[in-house]
Order: sequence, then C-alpha cells, then structure tokens
Amino acid sequence: MKKHKFFTTFEEEENWLNDMAKQGYQFIKKKSFGYEFVSAPPENQTIRIDYRSFNKQEDFEDYCALFEDSGWEHIAGTKSSGYQYFKRTSHPGSEDIFSDVDSKAGRYKRLADMWFMLAVCFLPILAALLTTNMIDYGQFLEPKSLYLTDGLWALDGAAFWRAFLFETPFVLFRSITAIIFPASIFLYLYFAFRANKKYKNSQENKII
Repeated sequence: MKKHKFFTTFEEEENWLNDMAKQGYQFIKKKSFGYEFVSAPPENQTIRIDYRSFNKQEDFEDYCALFEDSGWEHIAGTKSSGYQYFKRTSHPGSEDIFSDVDSKAGRYKRLADMWFMLAVCFLPILAALLTTNMIDYGQFLEPKSLYLTDGLWALDGAAFWRAFLFETPFVLFRSITAIIFPASIFLYLYFAFRANKKYKNSQENKII
C-alpha cells in the first residue's frame, strides 16, 4: 500500500508512522512524498527520523551500524536521501536515537540548510529566464500578449481557432514555467525558515 503525505516536522511524521503500525501497516520505503507499507500484525513500535546525507557508502554503513548497536534498525533511507528512518528493535537499547537535545535539534539545522540550498539553486535559473526574456511577468497583465502568433487576434472563424488552439499549449507551458520557479523558491525558503525556527526554539528552550 502507498500513501502520499507531507510533514513540516519530524515529530508529526514519526507519530503518523507509529499510528500506521498500530493499524497493521509496516513502513518499508519512502520516495519523495510517497510512503510504502506492507500488511503486518498491529504493533506498538517506535520509529525515529534523522536527517543526514553522506558522500561515501562506507560512512553511511558505519552510521547505520552505530545505531544498530544501540538497538535501532535502519528501515529506510539511502546515503544521499537525507531522511533516515530507524525502528527500535526488541532487544535492549537506548530510548531514543539521539543522546541529547543538541544532537536531536541538529537534524532541523541540516534540513534547513538543505531547503535553503535548493532555493539558491533555483535563483540563477529564474534570473536567466528573466534576462533572456523567456519570462515576462508584464504579459500577465495583458493575457493576449502571451500569444506570439502574428495577427492572431485579427483572425476569425476556423482560422482563428486553429491558430489559437495550436498555440495555447505553448502559452500554458510558458505560464507554468513563469510561476513554478518563483513559487518553488518561496516554498523552499519557507520550509528553510520553519526548520531553522524549530532548531532555534529547541536550542533556546532545550526541548524538542
């Protein structure tokens, strides 16, 4: 079974995954915003999430082994996925995958840095589109100007509809392109702000 969800905090995501296990759905894989589950006996399990990426596979394997030695099984995530999911095993182990508040809060700092870097990566693309006039936001004030066919609006009858319907998909593509890049930058910066605020609050209050 697959489900699609998006969470702004690790705690919300952890609680949801644990609730799914109580309903008989064992989490096994995540791709983007999609979660994959398999049917299993209902279980009161504890899942914790870390956010960490690695350049080398050996470092990633050492990281997983360290948690396994503390009683936590790595159940989802790759060396470059960022999100790492751990399930507490039945044998004795630590109560949490984090040893203190600072290390637990650190995942929010790493997450904030990731969202910020994504926003920065989109800025040069948007700037290039603007400087080459591939995007002109002034055209949205006069939608007819989005159509580039000479004399289109002077045509009538079948000739008009053929030209209009032919160019409309290209107009929609240009319009979506003009919207998606600034919208993505805004969302990435918003998520970065939320994650960084969570990190700072946890540092100030020593709770998370």
